[in-house]
Amino acid sequence: MLALSLVISAMGTPARAETDAQLALQWLQTWNTYRFTQVADPLPAGRARKSQSISIVINAPRAHVFNAYSDFQHHIGANPFLERVVTHSDKTKHGVRTKNLTAIEVIPLEPPMTLNTHAQQRLNLSKFFYEVDSWSTGNVVTHQKIVFENVGLLRTRVTEHLTFETTLDLIDYTLTQGVLAHQGIQQGLKQRIESGAL
Repeated sequence: MLALSLVISAMGTPARAETDAQLALQWLQTWNTYRFTQVADPLPAGRARKSQSISIVINAPRAHVFNAYSDFQHHIGANPFLERVVTHSDKTKHGVRTKNLTAIEVIPLEPPMTLNTHAQQRLNLSKFFYEVDSWSTGNVVTHQKIVFENVGLLRTRVTEHLTFETTLDLIDYTLTQGVLAHQGIQQGLKQRIESGAL
């Protein structure tokens, strides 16, 4: 979800600790400015969008994989730059759990850089999929749908449908690096789930 650090590290800010209240205000301001859950059609001039899907099979039951994988606190460690996730709201209505959150990544440059990704996650609890829409530093918008399928008695295929939107000059790099980062997170979560750590 939250893995465009290398793409936009030059656009971050010096590392600092922001309070949860400050991050909640940033989330709201970003939401009001960019409405990042909406897919722009047509795209504004100078912007581009590209998509790719990636899958991995995890040797564990679907319900367990869904619960572990969809909890972004568990992405800490799988994403080497992710330091914390702050949830601003968490509500369930008609079987859909909606979470507004900010992921804070610190890139080990000199000086360290902080990148905030403001996101909305919507979990369909009975159909085993969730969606994430996010806005990251550098005006990178990401739309994701993550689907969990039974492929055996104790095996689950997780497919991430990823769409990235950014400037024309960065779209190819953003797609390539974003997909690589998500594949790394998938591998990290697979290892931790199968080992029993999650």
